Amino acid sequence: MKHYEDNFAHLNLPSLDLQPNYVFTDLPQFQHPEMLNCVEKLLDNHIKEGRGNNICIRTFEQIWTYQDLFEKANQIAHVLVDDLGLKSGNRVLIRSANNPMMVACWFAVLKAGGIVVATMPLLRSKELTTIIDCAEISHAFCDKELEEEIHLVIPKFRDDFLKKTCFYGNSQLEELMASKPKTFDNYHSKSDSVALIGFTSGTTGLPKMTAHYHKDILNICECFPKYSLQPTQDDIFTGSPPLGFTFGLGGLVLFPMYFGASTFLIEKPSPDLLLKAIQDHKITICFTAPTAWRIITTKVNEFDISSLRKCVSAGETLPLKVWQDWYDATGLKIIDGIGATEMLHIFISSNEKNMKPGATGVAITGYEAKIIDAKGNELLRNEAGRLAVRGITGCKYLNREDKQKEYVENGWNITGDIFRQDEDGYFWFVARGDDMIISSGYNIAAIEVESVLLTHEDILECAVVGMPDEERGMLVCAHIVLKDYTKATDAMKNRIQHWFKEVAAPYKYPRVINFIENLPKTETGKIQRFKLK
Repeated sequence: MKHYEDNFAHLNLPSLDLQPNYVFTDLPQFQHPEMLNCVEKLLDNHIKEGRGNNICIRTFEQIWTYQDLFEKANQIAHVLVDDLGLKSGNRVLIRSANNPMMVACWFAVLKAGGIVVATMPLLRSKELTTIIDCAEISHAFCDKELEEEIHLVIPKFRDDFLKKTCFYGNSQLEELMASKPKTFDNYHSKSDSVALIGFTSGTTGLPKMTAHYHKDILNICECFPKYSLQPTQDDIFTGSPPLGFTFGLGGLVLFPMYFGASTFLIEKPSPDLLLKAIQDHKITICFTAPTAWRIITTKVNEFDISSLRKCVSAGETLPLKVWQDWYDATGLKIIDGIGATEMLHIFISSNEKNMKPGATGVAITGYEAKIIDAKGNELLRNEAGRLAVRGITGCKYLNREDKQKEYVENGWNITGDIFRQDEDGYFWFVARGDDMIISSGYNIAAIEVESVLLTHEDILECAVVGMPDEERGMLVCAHIVLKDYTKATDAMKNRIQHWFKEVAAPYKYPRVINFIENLPKTETGKIQRFKLK
């Protein structure tokens, strides 16, 4: 039976035998009616239950209540259906920095029966062209501030599936909205109708599209936030990840709105702006990447962050030194977590009662995880191997049967990360599967070398990769950002190498050191190691 008039997404889902096994779906919090539009729980019910005047979105310039967001989303939904000719199941691209209108567009697409494809603002025309082509995007919303790259893309699809592009920011969309009703009858989607398509980050070649259902969006709100954050209506969320990244979508939109809290959006987040927002607007929960936590720690004494109660890190593993430095400076424990676009959000994490510094955590409510070898056999405790996870969400690649078979084995999602699990059940990150350096027969995890280097008094940031070598197979190569770049000399390289061999196993020391002024990073804060390689 069709879910939508345009059934592209459902026709391209992997067959059931290639999808992961879902577990814990019989728990009451993960039970859903057949007909379900997730917008009703996240937004509309707040209006029906008398919370319309509660603050929903803050920025440095404006405040929106839940009623404001509800009305604007309804007007945009009318624009989609009445003026732009949206058919249910059409994919709608959103190109924007984190701002209230992007959130309104996100909800409007789902209200109208579309499928959201939110993108990072730093993407360029080549990347946008690939996304539009792969997902057969029919409509696009774009912030006027970011129109240049979209204008480069539009002519390529003039006679193809991209039918309408609408700009906002005192522009076309606001003009069309002005005459529209502030109420809208939401499309009657199913709980297993595709609601969003996320493109995996950091991939090479043809990108992978991950599909998630309306019920998936609500399910993750019952998992990580309840396990690790215990949010209330009084909480104010903020953070740096873009809403086009599922880590940001969950932390800055889905979680606060599921619990009737509010979010503070920053279009161009920097450590200083995050700290200013926390101080001036009494933020209570902050999401950002390990690299940002490291920098924020050096500036935190300049700001009043007494309102902050929960700190969340994801995107890359959190080095113990970063955790310890932040704790020493603030008394707050950063909650580490691992998630994946394929799983929608975090599935292994901790809370303040069960945290081991340096460990990623345990499988949270709604998920189970184990460590397996190359053949899929479960390993003994403290043996490093591949991380396998399953739960109430799972990988559903569109139109990529080859990649689906790689990610899902025997019903388990295989994340590509190397972990070990200790006797108490805690999971410890060892390396990305492709970040293991084999040098002269030794297996050396890049993260281990980085963790040692970060304890050096002169090193601000670093990233370690393997460099091909005829004699040893690979060499450990460290790209280092010094606190004082004027010290970037050969003598400093020698000092770091000798120091390393005194504090860690000598075979792990970086035989090659490159001093650089900045590490290449994605918009979500991940270090782009492939560029360093």
